[in-house]
Amino acid sequence: MKFETLAIHAGQEPDPNNGAVMTPVYLTSTYKQDGIGKPRQGYEYSRTLNPTRKALQDCLAELESGQWGLAFASGMAATDTVLRMLGSGDHVVAGNDVYGGTFRLFDKVLRRFGLDFTFADTTDPENLAEALTPSTKIVWLETPTNPLLAVTDIRAVAEMIKNHPNKPLLVVDNTFATPYLQRPLEMGADLVVHSMTKYLGGHSDVVGGAIIGKDKELGEKLAYLQNAIGGIQGPMDSFLVLRGIKTLPIRMDRHAQNAEKIVAFLEKQKNVKRLIYPFHESHPQVQVAKRQMLNGGGMISFVMKDGRDAAVKVAESTKIFTLAESLGGVESLIEVPAAMTHLSTQGSKLEVDPGLVRLSVGIENVEDLLADLEQALR
Repeated sequence: MKFETLAIHAGQEPDPNNGAVMTPVYLTSTYKQDGIGKPRQGYEYSRTLNPTRKALQDCLAELESGQWGLAFASGMAATDTVLRMLGSGDHVVAGNDVYGGTFRLFDKVLRRFGLDFTFADTTDPENLAEALTPSTKIVWLETPTNPLLAVTDIRAVAEMIKNHPNKPLLVVDNTFATPYLQRPLEMGADLVVHSMTKYLGGHSDVVGGAIIGKDKELGEKLAYLQNAIGGIQGPMDSFLVLRGIKTLPIRMDRHAQNAEKIVAFLEKQKNVKRLIYPFHESHPQVQVAKRQMLNGGGMISFVMKDGRDAAVKVAESTKIFTLAESLGGVESLIEVPAAMTHLSTQGSKLEVDPGLVRLSVGIENVEDLLADLEQALR
């Protein structure tokens, strides 16, 4: 089946009890067993498995070309679970432009447990090669990154690290692109991570995370950790993400269509010093982006010529673009990352330009969005 069909049907057979087309919300904590150690269809306790969550996990696996999927209470819960496979002394190479929450977890929390992290420019193969050490166990990519929208060649990185002595896992945070725009597992990645709060949910009404992979043994290890740690997604939230995924292809096309028109507007603005969009001709990795992504997506970043004060003024002056953290919903959002989502990077090598503005372009009428940005910039 094609992606649009999978988004609606994958993992979601009509309910065998009554034929319900939409997966029911199974609000139960436990299940009747047929005997000691004889759970029905593997269901014994909802932290371990729930039918609504299972439908979502199966859907995610199909969409990302994986063999299994796991759903979590947040993107950070999913990220943390991946890192729980490591032990003291293990090394992780991550991009030097990652989500502020990811940086906070890696640098402020997990270092205390003996893990070592190097933040490198993963868009440059030489920089990445220099960052690898004999103890590297994971290479962690965001592509496009948050908030600078840098793009890393997933295939090239997969090829580079496959001969490393430790055979480190290649993990790709695919939140910005979604499986509609790129599928990292098809390009050599071992694991894909999502914040389902964003485009997969798509309506700013749910928080969730996911891990998807192909290797059966790796899937069993992560499922064990999911159950042991317990950061699972509840059935109602699983239902909301399943519902959101059904319109993912339509939404992503509209996000990109609107974004392209806004990019064309922003590149003409004299008070915008730098424009960043993966499919724009000025983007340093535009050819890589066009090779591995279906379209440029709905995220735009730009730097104001007059710095922080101008960025704050613009973000506080919009009327349709809502000043808020997060992204990927049907409504347009605006933020200043240095003071909001990426405040944790302040004082580090990953510190964000205070004049940077990040847009999550929604699916409203683009003329309204353009008029809103015009008056805010004016």
